[in-house]
Amino acid sequence: MKKIAIAITGASGSIYAKVLLDKLRTLTDVEFAIVFSDNAKVVWQFELGNEDFKTFTEKCYDARDYFAPFASGSSSFEALVICPCSMGTLGRIANGISDNLITRAADVMLKERRKLICVVRDTPYNLIHINSMKTITEAGGIICPASPSFYALPKTFEDLASSVVDRVIGLLGLKIDTYRWSE
Repeated sequence: MKKIAIAITGASGSIYAKVLLDKLRTLTDVEFAIVFSDNAKVVWQFELGNEDFKTFTEKCYDARDYFAPFASGSSSFEALVICPCSMGTLGRIANGISDNLITRAADVMLKERRKLICVVRDTPYNLIHINSMKTITEAGGIICPASPSFYALPKTFEDLASSVVDRVIGLLGLKIDTYRWSE
């Protein structure tokens, strides 16, 4: 059973987090915990028009809770997915600033050589964003832009989000039935 932490920041793109959580719930070989940044719930409410995050049955941690297991390298959490990942969060990670549970957990994943996946959503990128992505990539993290694909002919916003989320799930080494080019 893989243990994965899911961090949700206040970047636009709450639908990616929702679809990721919905899909992870269908998998039997994963256990996950959730942490929201201070702005993530506000953006979720605005973009998705609901407060479904209040109904989660998974363990949810406060962004200031450094006693969460994935805040330490001694934990058995294998990966952290930050979805969506704000550029502020990305910049703090790239510069080693562990000012909340999300950035601390990212630091832990990098120092322990575990998987860190940052689903960045902003566009366009400025040079600071690009350099932060470069730094995190060089440190062993994975930048997975929230750039949906269209070759599977998506019909809904959830279908579009799934094209990114399915890539994230694949990067985690989990099996999921998804569209594969020419397969």
